[in-house]
Amino acid sequence: MRAAVHPYPLRRLTIGAIRRWELGDYQWRVNLGAVARPHYAYCVREACRLAALLGVPRISVVEFGVAGGGGLLALEYHACRWSKIFNIEVEVYGFDTGHGLPEPHDYRDLPFHWQAGFFEMDVEALRKRLSSATLVLGDVQDSVATFVKDHDPAPIGAVMHDMDLYTSTAAGLTLFDVDESRRMPRIFCYFDDIIGTDTAIFSDGTGERLAIAEFNRNHPHQEISPAYHLRCPALERWHFQVYVAHDFQHRRYNEFVSQPNQQLTLGSGMASGSSRR
Repeated sequence: MRAAVHPYPLRRLTIGAIRRWELGDYQWRVNLGAVARPHYAYCVREACRLAALLGVPRISVVEFGVAGGGGLLALEYHACRWSKIFNIEVEVYGFDTGHGLPEPHDYRDLPFHWQAGFFEMDVEALRKRLSSATLVLGDVQDSVATFVKDHDPAPIGAVMHDMDLYTSTAAGLTLFDVDESRRMPRIFCYFDDIIGTDTAIFSDGTGERLAIAEFNRNHPHQEISPAYHLRCPALERWHFQVYVAHDFQHRRYNEFVSQPNQQLTLGSGMASGSSRR
């Protein structure tokens, strides 16, 4: 029924078939969104691309809120594929309590929608399926505080936020307070719980949206901003859930990474319909 009323029913069915049978090569499937968690694939790809352009040989990618582990396995898979394509070493980390959501603190954690113990992890079963990712278990506020000391991570290039609660997300965002040597100048982020349903009814004053807004208010030289280029045209829901964490004072933020030759000849704008002068 849902497929019949989807705004792009044929596209949805085609992408589903391509994903199921793994038709075509990996990069082509990613461009179509015909892979598991295409938003993860996108964020890791762009993190690797930026690392390659800046000559950074190793980066880290992180998932906050591992739960059953499907997302971390997907992140591990995409990290492996992009690592080979860009010749960039990619470390994968997954943060979780290991025993589900903590107790909501107040209205900001949406207790009408989330309860303590949701999304409990089978730690040993997940460990057996992981091939390279590192699980970082415990209260996120504590584990982020000791992350650099405990794991000596490569610069962080992409972060997937799926901890549901405002308090947990706010604690996870303190990862962007580590020394800039541990962070890329632009970090590609995915926020799972900023759209929701007609039961969750996420607002700017609760949950992940509030955590983002407070981070931006408290960090005048950093900004977590929507990836506007994905929103026009936006064919997938996740296009509205990808953000980029900018550090305007990062020593490498201003290094040129765009096309080296952007000169237009007279008439080229007319021929292409470009609005550039």
